[in-house]
Order: sequence, then C-alpha cells, then structure tokens
Amino acid sequence: MNSQPKILAFAGSLRKDSYNKKLVQIAARGARQADALVTMVDLKDFAMPVFDQDLEAATGSPETATRLKSMMVAHDGLMISAPEYNSSITAVLKNTIDWVSRPAPNEPPLVAFQGKVAILMSASPGALGGLRGLVTVRSILGNIGVIVLPDQVAVPKGHEAFNADGSLKDPKQQATVEGLGQALAKFLARLQKQ
Repeated sequence: MNSQPKILAFAGSLRKDSYNKKLVQIAARGARQADALVTMVDLKDFAMPVFDQDLEAATGSPETATRLKSMMVAHDGLMISAPEYNSSITAVLKNTIDWVSRPAPNEPPLVAFQGKVAILMSASPGALGGLRGLVTVRSILGNIGVIVLPDQVAVPKGHEAFNADGSLKDPKQQATVEGLGQALAKFLARLQKQ
C-alpha cells in the first residue's frame, strides 16, 4: 500500500513578510488538495554559518543543517519559492544547499537531494518576478540529482500581487500556483505506484 507523497516546502528568504513565503503557502495548499502531506519550514529556524570547510572539519555540520537534511531525506519532494537577489539565488538558499549537501561519515553523497522531485516558483517586485534567479536554482538542483519539474511560476510586482490574507489578487495566478503544487503531488503519487 502506497503512502501519501511527502513534500518539504520552504522559501529561500528570511524576511518575515516575504512574498515568497506567501507564494509557497499557496502552492502547498494545492499540493494538499491533491492529497500530499506538506511540511512547511522557515529557513530562519535553521540558521547556519556561511559554509566553511575548515569549520566543518573542526566542528562538523551545524545541528541545524543535520536536522534539515534529515527532514529532506524523509520527504519525497521539495517545493521551493526562491527570491531573486541581484539576478541570482539568495545567499541563505545557496548556503543551505551547500551545508545540506555535505555527506556525513559513511553516508552516500547528496543523500538529501538525489532522486528528489522539486517545483520552483518566485515572486519579486521586478517585472520578471524573479525568473532570472530561478535559472540558477534549477541549474544547481539539477546538478545535485534533483528532478526539477519543467513548469514554474514567477510572479512580477510581488509588492502589489498579494491580498492581506496571503492569497494572490489575480484569481488566474492563484489557480496557476495552486496547480503547481498539485502537479508535484500528482507526479510523486505516480512515482510511488511504479
């Protein structure tokens, strides 16, 4: 008997009122509607020093990186809303990937990423909605063994796009983002049946 697909969802932002934190919540709603179990995490709760191999050699991985890695291993899919900073990936998201990618002794390489399935989305005040940053995130994840689904959403003018309750003002856009979450849940469910 197959279990429900498990998805770990987060935004690559630390800001409390981040557009991307709102956006990933919408996609998570869609995944739950498609019968997936979604665990939301906030990277602010997993603070890590800047990756430094000398620090790793001296003290090992930070407890927060080990804990987040365990959560990723326990989930089938990743749902990431990745803001764009200066046309690229945010420092916190890159640093998180770098620490979580490090193997513990006797552990296979990239155990938290290999074979995972992910969807990407972004919201930004700019006209492209963070699209340029998603190119880099997709490249990084693909190179460490993540299957990144082709559909993605970039919401422009993020500072004007959301209602007070966190939903998107544009109903079509809201449905598209929910549909992204549903697509991940359905893809994972099909994988489990094979």
